[in-house]
Amino acid sequence: MAPGAHLAAHRRRQRSRGLQRLEVQVRVEDAALVRAIVAALADPAQAEAVRASLHDRFAPRPGLKALLEAAPLDGIDLDRPRDTGRETVF
Repeated sequence: MAPGAHLAAHRRRQRSRGLQRLEVQVRVEDAALVRAIVAALADPAQAEAVRASLHDRFAPRPGLKALLEAAPLDGIDLDRPRDTGRETVF
């Protein structure tokens, strides 16, 4: 095999399993915390709760447009009356 082919094959297999390789740089005092978070995300027993907690804390809040798009509009009467009001003389 060509140089690096084993590594490329390994990364391809990981991608097919839904995994993505990341490299981050953090302060020395935060390294253990980041490792613990990654380990918790990899643990099926904790992953859902950890993911929800991280999402609640760090995910961007939806804007007004997204909130309006998600609003249930079934049964709301959106027709306007076509009454032009009183007649005005200029």
